[in-house]
Amino acid sequence: MTEAETKRERAAPDAMTLLEHLAELRRRIIICAIAFTLAAIVGYIEYSRVLTFLRRPLCHADPRDCTLYVTGPLEGFGVHLDVAGYGGLALAAPVILFQLWRFVTPGLKASEKRYAIPFVVATLLLFATGVTIAWFTFPHALGFLKAASGSGIQEILSPQKYLNLLLALMALFGLTFEFPVVLVGLELAGVLTTRQLRKFRRGAIIIIVITSGVLTPSSDPFSMLAMAVPMLLFYEAAIIIGRLMKR
Repeated sequence: MTEAETKRERAAPDAMTLLEHLAELRRRIIICAIAFTLAAIVGYIEYSRVLTFLRRPLCHADPRDCTLYVTGPLEGFGVHLDVAGYGGLALAAPVILFQLWRFVTPGLKASEKRYAIPFVVATLLLFATGVTIAWFTFPHALGFLKAASGSGIQEILSPQKYLNLLLALMALFGLTFEFPVVLVGLELAGVLTTRQLRKFRRGAIIIIVITSGVLTPSSDPFSMLAMAVPMLLFYEAAIIIGRLMKR
């Protein structure tokens, strides 16, 4: 056996020892850390452009005054670091996800990869869709919250609270849009059936609406409807997909 064949044999998941798996994991983590660091440096350098982009929902909600105010000498630098971190994570996300995929897929069988690839693609697309909807919903949420405070109250928004609310809304929408993937996964695992989902449709509608109202960080009707309506559609889509997979 040649040296190249020996390396290929040792690289096989079933032939790797625990230490070799840990070494492989360490290598993937180091690559992800380097990618994030480089991307965060880019985010730090392009701080002004990134912050201007993140302020767009606020400027759309109130074009006359979309200024963010800091209340301490260190808060401005902290916002600079936060924006660099958020931007770095967004830029490095493709590299991080690819490294995670490369670490997991060698241990999957061919039949498992057949299901894994569509699930991964659907997960990424649904998460991106949720983030996008949250982005376009956020200006309406800000307008509602400002109107709810009354005419005698002047808002002074801090960058950290504004960014935390925006990112929390985007992350929540991204995660809740994974709802159909979870349902289809449960159907594949035999935990749920399409018949059970059809019978529980009315209860699911009530639970989805209540959950959307409770989980929405801004607590405004626009965000609640923007979350509840797609989840109801996803519920019906999961039933249809379950029928097709059963056939």
